[in-house]
Amino acid sequence: MNELSDGEREEIIAAIRQGRMLPARYRASLFEDVPETELIWPGKTSEVERVVLPFQSIEHIDEPRAETVVRPNLFSLDDSTGRQVGGWTNKLIWGDNKLILSSLINGPLRNEIENAGGLKLVFIDPPFDVGANFQVEVEIGDENVTKHASAIEEIAYRDTWGRGRDSFATMLYERIRLIFDLLAPGGSLFLHLDWRTSSLGRLILDEVFGAQSIRNEIVWCYYGPSSPGQRHFNRKHDTIWWYTKPGSDWTFDRDRARMPYHESTASKWESEGTGFGGEAPDFSKGKIAEDWWSDIPIAARRRTELTGYPTQKPEKLLERIIESCSNDGELVADFFSGSGTTAAVAEKLGRKWIAADLGRFAIHTTRKRLIEVQRRLAEEDKPYRAFEILNLGSYERQYFAGISSNLSDEERRVESANRREQFFSLVLQAYGGKRSEQWSDFHGVKDSACVFIGPLDAPITQSDVRRAVTAAKKHGITRVDVLGFEFEMGIKPAMVDEARDEGLTLTLRYIPNDVFDRRAIAKGQVKFFDVGYVDVSVTQDRKSTVRVELKDFGVFYAQEDADAAAAGLKPGGSRVVIDGGQVVRVSRDKKGKVKKELLTKSWIDWIDYWSVDFDFESQEEIIAFDDEGEVKEVWTGRYIFENQWQDFRTREDRALKKSSAPHTYDTPGEYKIAVKVVDVFGNDTTKVVKVKVK
Repeated sequence: MNELSDGEREEIIAAIRQGRMLPARYRASLFEDVPETELIWPGKTSEVERVVLPFQSIEHIDEPRAETVVRPNLFSLDDSTGRQVGGWTNKLIWGDNKLILSSLINGPLRNEIENAGGLKLVFIDPPFDVGANFQVEVEIGDENVTKHASAIEEIAYRDTWGRGRDSFATMLYERIRLIFDLLAPGGSLFLHLDWRTSSLGRLILDEVFGAQSIRNEIVWCYYGPSSPGQRHFNRKHDTIWWYTKPGSDWTFDRDRARMPYHESTASKWESEGTGFGGEAPDFSKGKIAEDWWSDIPIAARRRTELTGYPTQKPEKLLERIIESCSNDGELVADFFSGSGTTAAVAEKLGRKWIAADLGRFAIHTTRKRLIEVQRRLAEEDKPYRAFEILNLGSYERQYFAGISSNLSDEERRVESANRREQFFSLVLQAYGGKRSEQWSDFHGVKDSACVFIGPLDAPITQSDVRRAVTAAKKHGITRVDVLGFEFEMGIKPAMVDEARDEGLTLTLRYIPNDVFDRRAIAKGQVKFFDVGYVDVSVTQDRKSTVRVELKDFGVFYAQEDADAAAAGLKPGGSRVVIDGGQVVRVSRDKKGKVKKELLTKSWIDWIDYWSVDFDFESQEEIIAFDDEGEVKEVWTGRYIFENQWQDFRTREDRALKKSSAPHTYDTPGEYKIAVKVVDVFGNDTTKVVKVKVK
């Protein structure tokens, strides 16, 4: 306070008396422990997410080993199946990474992380502020089709960090603070950004880690064409900031960070004998890489790695980071996982890993990629770990998109209630229904059906559906429509069959993104489509050996109305759209005549992946939670899908088997077989059938 002038003191006193906020420039003079570097922006808060939500295991994946190979200090294997039964299991987590990080830090899984040696390295590649692109090119039959972002991805981007630098800074700051808490002492964080937000990332890292914790500013240079009429130098580099958490020495293996000398360097040494302090270097060993990397091309130039993600990073980039800054068997993580490059490289290099992403399609892409890695390592007789797909279960988000963090708790509750009411009314209007006070367990009615609507920014869970079914039976309702942007992995069409057996017509439908377009609502153009279905048959080759065959699969997607697309075409133009569960090429010839060509030839064109659990309900899903300092475990009433066989399409091989490999049971009895089908957009449908083995 002593360095303040009389005029500054009067300004502060006047601001307090008038109830105004103090100017930010007085922070260092008025408060203790002010960070040496600090950014101030509207909406910044010192609060850190502390919610603890239980992780639920959706699926367990482990390619069986052909033979039991001893892997000391890694994990144990089942003698009969060759599958991993002990040790660390890698984690692929679907959900909001802020809630995931908070639950990892403060929940029971933190102990598992610490027992695995702690989190030693994190690489993150967040969306770069404005211009984030969640669209992905997918193949359906012989065609490439653009998969639009899911509503949850769009909302997360648009309303959480896509509203300019302030919202992006808030998003990044909150997650870096959580990552800092989760990292082990001496652990490394690598933050990848481009020219839009690189300087902002540096200042946030200085504030959270401390300016003294920076190890490198790495400039990743690459090449590419310029744009016609460009009025600036070609932007062909990104920045990777490397910071380490104080408290212990960090890992850096200079020999694993070496790269070849330029071929001219050796000849220069031979001719001049200078430049290396008088001692000839070991040219075969290579040199330690500089902090500018120009030897790693972008992923688009490595066709064998491509997954369809526009921002995918090359594996060589992650190899250099993970190899040089972590050790064999240590735990690394990526909380903006995308196509799963970090996890794939970590698995190949013998590291444990955690990968998380908000997008269901990203989780599906990573699942396929990791299975391919497991298969290659198995062929080379190298160790690999099982991994499990987790999510945060049935939860209600504690905040809603677009609600200011500056509001009081009471104001936030009021605003949340208003947002929910607006959202439900909007969906019902688009669906052709209306709000009703008669049934408190439902959000509205349409004709003779009660309508249950899932949340704005989270998937509908099995618990949600069961709650709606229970309420309908209680009130004698015979028809329920359940609407949601996304449905939890593992939602079973069998629930529809069970409801039908009890006299209830249950319909599960997706809410399209068009629900936010009031013009489309006014014109009655918003179409809700049903969750997909699958039909299978099981044959017994011998009494104890079975084989599963796909018989039919149906989806009802509509990303764009074919007639509306045709109306917007110029003469000679064409577009490929998805309408009513079909891929259609719409074209308009030079005379203005419109033509529609059906491109999907068979139901199997929609299937990207399918897998079988031959003994479903053998593995109960147990969740752990903290109860006043004591970890308790409870059965959720659900079962983990044990992925025992699978087939899927790759970019190199688009073929797909319709029949599984045979499976032989060791013990007679009645078994449940679960078949999971994942379509080209990453949405899954599960069918459970019974088989009796003698």
